[in-house]
Amino acid sequence: MAGNTSPTVGVLALQGDFREHIAVLRSLGAAAIPVKRPEELERVDGLVIPGGESSVMDKLSRMFGLAEPLKAAMASGLPVYGTCAGLIMLADTLLDSINGQQTLGGFDLVVRRNAFGSQLDSFETDLDVPVLGKPPMHAVFIRAPVVESVGAKATALASLSDGRVVAVEQENLLGTSFHPEMTGDTRFHRYFLDKVAAA
Repeated sequence: MAGNTSPTVGVLALQGDFREHIAVLRSLGAAAIPVKRPEELERVDGLVIPGGESSVMDKLSRMFGLAEPLKAAMASGLPVYGTCAGLIMLADTLLDSINGQQTLGGFDLVVRRNAFGSQLDSFETDLDVPVLGKPPMHAVFIRAPVVESVGAKATALASLSDGRVVAVEQENLLGTSFHPEMTGDTRFHRYFLDKVAAA
């Protein structure tokens, strides 16, 4: 990233709500591009993995030859933000995975897929996120995962009132169980762009 040019942030565009993330990132001044191939991944300063169907995303990332380059990029410090299915993709350990499902790993977490049940069990709530300051963040959960345990390398950023962790950070990685691209509150995307700029 040279001089004052805005960062180029990729959004994994294999499946899911990648268009919404691209719109939010562009509204914040980032050059946001869809990423479907390894050569597109090479052009970005950071990457968002959106919500969607984690098992499909996993299969397609391997089919398109993206899984291994993505693991390598994360290991070398590429900032990556996973929302909902994206958080599942980043977890070192996945509970309730479908047969053969893999994750990219890298995030010292145990995550449970569809922890809140089906689409009918989607819900909204307000979360205190100290790193983002006041006011609380309105969060939308759709067939959301939950962080069952946070490893020594990772830090919890927000929890539900029952203590279940729904936002986490670890060095260059950021993850939320919910969909901040759906509410008009851009603070998590701004926080991620600050990570990208710092990298």
